[in-house]
Amino acid sequence: MSSRFPLDPVALAADLVAIDSRNPDLVPGAPGEARAAHRLAEILAGWGFAVSVDEVVPGRPNLIARIGPTGRSPLVLNGHLDVVGVEGMTHAPFDPVQSEGRLYGRGANDMKGGVAAMCVAAARASARGALASEIIIAAVCDEEYRSIGTSALLTNGLRATAAIVTEPTRLAVCPAHKGFAWFDVALHGHAAHGSRPDVGVDAIAHAGLLLSALLGHEETELRSRSHPLLGHPSVHASTISGGTGWSTYPSHCHLQIERRTVPGETGEQALAELQVLCDAIAHARPGFRADLTMHTVQPPNDVPESSAVVTVLRDALTTLGHPPSVDGLSCWTDAALFTAAGIPAVCFGPGDIARAHGAEEWIGLDELELATDVLERVCSDWGRADAAPSVTD
Repeated sequence: MSSRFPLDPVALAADLVAIDSRNPDLVPGAPGEARAAHRLAEILAGWGFAVSVDEVVPGRPNLIARIGPTGRSPLVLNGHLDVVGVEGMTHAPFDPVQSEGRLYGRGANDMKGGVAAMCVAAARASARGALASEIIIAAVCDEEYRSIGTSALLTNGLRATAAIVTEPTRLAVCPAHKGFAWFDVALHGHAAHGSRPDVGVDAIAHAGLLLSALLGHEETELRSRSHPLLGHPSVHASTISGGTGWSTYPSHCHLQIERRTVPGETGEQALAELQVLCDAIAHARPGFRADLTMHTVQPPNDVPESSAVVTVLRDALTTLGHPPSVDGLSCWTDAALFTAAGIPAVCFGPGDIARAHGAEEWIGLDELELATDVLERVCSDWGRADAAPSVTD
């Protein structure tokens, strides 16, 4: 190893946390991921990885680093380098302080700790001469907004036999997570003086009818659907705006709605269900008018528990004396994009998604070390016991 940087996940996580990589699509004027990507590329190159840093859009790069036998049952270890904003944080966001067994800082938990664990794990396995397969590190941009980083990797032909996304899962193996769809709803009324109910049509009141219908839809229909790891889908109103003044019937109201989907559901299906609710209200109230637009949709993830990538993670946890837990993940991750592209992907990593984006963000040092040990074992075992075919790019 020519680099002086130690094969230490805590040191690497702290190094990355110290770099401001806030996503500029979420925080206008933020610097993005470039400095973090180039710093990580420098470290990985020093550890013997073949490294490339490729811009997805100007100033927003992905880092790809490869080590091990080229094209032999490639395993992707994926994580994102972007972080969310820091407003309201109760400690310095980019000062990686260690205290009472924790590493503090924006991104320590979501998910520079996971990125550090996967990088050090692959490097340690390689240093021991233990790799039977190619390990591909994919440290991407923009997962927190539109996932242009992982989408670009897959569009450009990245191929692998499986992927592990090191999002914070509390060291649970998570082969499934929910998807989501975002909808804009424009409700139309008729402006009139507040004293003229015979003329005015209240768009805000009509929004209330739709909100009531959504609540009933969730309670009677969505709760009847279930996934063994994820439970039932859900829907909620995210924002509402409308009206012009105290004494005027509002001519418009705008709703934003989020629908969380489980495997087997699609955004188009959710849109159709929302349209049925609107049609039923319009039938009962002829003045009701609503225009629906699906803004963003991301699919759920669902990988069989019998798959090789789940098995190797469970075996590694067992070998290291940590009883494996297989859970569902409520949040969305880039794992769904890999699985949809034919690369079965699961989430496994240190930290807790409940601490993501919070006023206080930290990761436990012991958990970070254990995640690294598990992933090192996975890197060493991948391609030995499984029958995954070789893949060449």
